[in-house]
Amino acid sequence: MTHPRKSLDNVIHMPIRFSIVAALSGVDEAEFKVLRDAIEITDSALSKQLAILVDADYVKMRKTFVGNRPRTYLSLTKTGRTVLERHLAALREIAGGL
Repeated sequence: MTHPRKSLDNVIHMPIRFSIVAALSGVDEAEFKVLRDAIEITDSALSKQLAILVDADYVKMRKTFVGNRPRTYLSLTKTGRTVLERHLAALREIAGGL
């Protein structure tokens, strides 16, 4: 039997990225500023972590304009949702102890 920690995903295990993915799991889509405020980080910190999540195909980014103002909307991909569920299952198993 393999220890459940081996099922943890290194990309989303980092606290900020985990917070992003967890926040997005409860919605179809979130605006950048709403997500930033919800997880209490700066624009630049969120952008940096989103780049990693987008590269891993865990998060999808949609850019649009409202009037003359650019808006960025974020959502979990199917892969992102699957990875989060697997990660949470591993955490629950680890927390369950022997």
